[in-house]
Amino acid sequence: MSAMASAPKKQSPRLLRQQRIIDHVVQGGFASAAELATLTGVSLMTVHRDIDDLAGRGLLRKFHGGVSAQPSTVFESSSDFRLHTHTREKEALAAAALPLISPGMSVLLDDSTTALALARLLPDVGPLTVVSNYRQVHEVLREAPDVRLISIGGEYSRTHDSYIGLPCQEMISGLSVDLMFLSTSAMNAQMTFHQEQEIVLVKRAMIRCATTRVLMMDASKVGRAALHRLAPVADFDHALLAGELDAALVDSMREHSEVRLVPVG
Repeated sequence: MSAMASAPKKQSPRLLRQQRIIDHVVQGGFASAAELATLTGVSLMTVHRDIDDLAGRGLLRKFHGGVSAQPSTVFESSSDFRLHTHTREKEALAAAALPLISPGMSVLLDDSTTALALARLLPDVGPLTVVSNYRQVHEVLREAPDVRLISIGGEYSRTHDSYIGLPCQEMISGLSVDLMFLSTSAMNAQMTFHQEQEIVLVKRAMIRCATTRVLMMDASKVGRAALHRLAPVADFDHALLAGELDAALVDSMREHSEVRLVPVG
């Protein structure tokens, strides 16, 4: 690979500033425009333009005087938002999932940022065949020499930074993989959920094409529900859970799947 090809892309000051705004708001939950202007060292007018841009992309929620990042249907779906939440739990889940993978396997990763954390560990496991509809996974693995990468296409979703829709479902239905790793928006002891119908259909197709199915969930998603039922917990061979969890709820889950509690940190 040439030095030019391997050189990292330099981000513009505007993108770096907006990333700093996102990090700050996600960490604190909300921030005023004046606070963000002080943080970034730019004018209030520039901050308001950044806020308008980020709110228009569904990354932050604008209100009078500032922005917030409290979870909602839009924010929970946004790839950019999910990349900044519960990162320690996701890294712990990825480390716990890695021993399930052996060289020579075919592995399917969904478009969750938890699966992305696992993708970052896979170049050291190969040879592997990795299948995913998540553009971020493609970027992580596209130059890994021991990974045969199969990109699932379809309609590109800017919100999810992944490929969805009927072409995506049809491509998945033609596959048969050894292992599938999936995360979703919510679950209780018996059922998993997601707030968007299109995403439910893609994830169901993934579940059907895998011999072994692994669910990876951080505690913020457990004991909750969302609009659409995805699949019963019993459809998963393993459920990896990280974070502070209700013991009674975990015991109920163990009636339906093999549940592993993953320590964080």
